[in-house]
Amino acid sequence: MSESRHRYEARVEWQGPEPAAFLKRQYSRAHHWHFDGGLAVPASSSPQIVRLPWSDAEAVDPEEAFVAAIASCHMLFFLDFAARAGFAVARYDDPAYGEMGKGADGRVQMLGVTLQPQLEWAGDAPGEAQVADLHHQAHEACFLANSVRCPVTLAPG
Repeated sequence: MSESRHRYEARVEWQGPEPAAFLKRQYSRAHHWHFDGGLAVPASSSPQIVRLPWSDAEAVDPEEAFVAAIASCHMLFFLDFAARAGFAVARYDDPAYGEMGKGADGRVQMLGVTLQPQLEWAGDAPGEAQVADLHHQAHEACFLANSVRCPVTLAPG
C-alpha cells in the first residue's frame, strides 16, 4: 500500500416514522448500509441493545460488523502471507466474537475481539510454529486491528 491516504465510503440510510412515534422512541432501528458496487446490506441495532420489535434480529448490527471486519482483515493478510510462504490454504473458517461491557472509564465499549481461525491446507501444511508466525504477521499488518482500542486476541482452533 502506498503512503498516500485512501478514502472509504459507506452510506447509511434510514427512514423514520411519523414524528409522534419517533418522539416516544417507538421507531424501527432497521436501516441499510450501501457500499460501492451497489451492495445494500440490511442493518439494525442489536436486539441485545434495543429490544424487538424496534430492532431487526435478521439484519447485521454494528457490533457484529465490527467483529467481522477485524476477522476479515486478519484473514486477508493471513492468506497473502501464507501464499507468499508457499503454503496453499484450502479453507479458512473463523467463528470470531467480540465482548461488550463497561470499560475502566465506565462507558460501554467493545472490550475485546477474539479470532479463532480454523484452517485446512491444500498440499503440504506448515508446522505449528510457522502457522503462529503467519498469524503474527497478519495481526501486525491488519489495518483494523491497528486502529482499535480494544485488544484483538488470537485463539486458533
